[in-house]
Amino acid sequence: MASIDEEIRLDEEENKRELEYIRQILPVNPNYHYSNSDILWILDAIVEYYYTSGVLESESDEVDIDMDAVAEYVCNLAKESNVSQSFDPADVVLMVEADLDFQEQNLT
Repeated sequence: MASIDEEIRLDEEENKRELEYIRQILPVNPNYHYSNSDILWILDAIVEYYYTSGVLESESDEVDIDMDAVAEYVCNLAKESNVSQSFDPADVVLMVEADLDFQEQNLT
């Protein structure tokens, strides 16, 4: 079993790989630049949506995720939390799709 330090290191490495993956997918938006902190916050908010929406409680092997609902949730949460007033929902949808693709490719 890995130590806590090893688990943290592995988690940080996975976050770096996922950030790189998302940056490759995300088009350059001249109106907004997403920092690594922004993207990591968005990824955490996506997971929070999954937990609060009941998506993770599905018994089915195939789960239909409403990308627009996730993006709306993330953008509203960002505004309520004073994280950002201007996350672009279209960019968030791309990040949701990229996160799902990344997770699928890295299942172990």
